Amino acid sequence: MSFLRADITNIPISEVFEPKEGCPICRMRNMLEKRMAEYITGAAMMEPDVRIETNRLGFCIDHFRDIMKQRNRLGVALILESHLAEIEQDVFQGVPIFGKSGKKQAKDAEKQQKTCFICQQVDWAMERMLATVCRLWENEDDFRQLFSEQEALCLPHFSLLVQTAETAINKKHIGDFSKAASALSKQYMTTLQEDISHFCKMFDYRNSGEDADWGNSRDAVERAVWFLTSRQP
Repeated sequence: MSFLRADITNIPISEVFEPKEGCPICRMRNMLEKRMAEYITGAAMMEPDVRIETNRLGFCIDHFRDIMKQRNRLGVALILESHLAEIEQDVFQGVPIFGKSGKKQAKDAEKQQKTCFICQQVDWAMERMLATVCRLWENEDDFRQLFSEQEALCLPHFSLLVQTAETAINKKHIGDFSKAASALSKQYMTTLQEDISHFCKMFDYRNSGEDADWGNSRDAVERAVWFLTSRQP
């Protein structure tokens, strides 16, 4: 069962693609994560079924940062209070000599580090929304044009989108969709490679000076990290 409410996942796909800046799939994920962080520290505080799952799954460090940005420290503390109690019961129940062995406790502790409530919910929503993107591309000419006008697809989301298309659209259209997605990633990567190379050349003493032309290379390192990981460094 997903705990994502309709208003959290009700993100019009066309609106996500309208800005034509960066990667639209990154924007989609970021919007979902923002809404989930607001939900967790707001309405979800009073929903027992959600608290049961946040107690069990906890959060990864990225999503702990997100919920801590919501300026509801008491809400985060209440979540942590019950989550820590759950960990104490699941991991450290009984001292090793009478209860779980130290090795078993360590394995249970490792499992706790690999789960995140927001990751689980966002992954669930992304799977469905990416399938919608594929179907829109397949069936609507206007969306196909909008898709082609995007600035980029980051590498992780290029991979995820093309893999989704394998089951989301008719087989006869998969090749064309993959080419369209590949073009967005490839054209951005070509520009990025040029900017990275230019950045490196600017450290040659012959290119130094107040009037040095850095072009668009000053943030090339950060953009390269984003392109490779889908996350801003």
